[in-house]
Amino acid sequence: MRVALGAICCAAVDVELTAFEGSTQSHFIEMNDPVMGGQSTGTWTVNQQGKYGVMDGEVKDVPSLKAPGFVAAKCDDNFPDASAVASGSVVMTVRSSTPEYAGFKLAIAAGTVSPSYSCRGGGTIPGSRGCFKAPFTVPAGDDFVEVRIPFSAFSDNWSPYTGDQIKTCKEDKDVCPTADALKTIKQLQLMAEG
Repeated sequence: MRVALGAICCAAVDVELTAFEGSTQSHFIEMNDPVMGGQSTGTWTVNQQGKYGVMDGEVKDVPSLKAPGFVAAKCDDNFPDASAVASGSVVMTVRSSTPEYAGFKLAIAAGTVSPSYSCRGGGTIPGSRGCFKAPFTVPAGDDFVEVRIPFSAFSDNWSPYTGDQIKTCKEDKDVCPTADALKTIKQLQLMAEG
């Protein structure tokens, strides 16, 4: 699994959340699934010449849990207020050398006191609401393309074992990111799960 990320913005009103050049340059770190014997491996690097980040790795099942593992790149920051685009989309500039991979996800911790706790619990344990996750695909090709994920595709009620949504925004509006939550985005995670 390999994906390159150029930028993450919000559509409708241009709100740039992160990029790898200029004033919105963010510091991402790589995370694997070391808990309970996880065997996934990955790296996160920034190509300074091309001004993009690269997440590269191999996702393996966690034998002791009989559940999918993960590789992620996360960034903790005080991101710009995105409340004006709550009815819009997240727009990522991406490319992948493994477009057939079906486990790409984006997580946005917003409106939560503890982003890391929320992004571990997925709304399934008390106090873990506010980490909104959505799957996405990357088309084949060598060029960077824009991938849009409507905010209505995100949910903060997902399985901490698989990353899959338990309740979708379409099924229950209570799990959708709200304008109020999007005022305080505190963490972004580019993920490969399963």
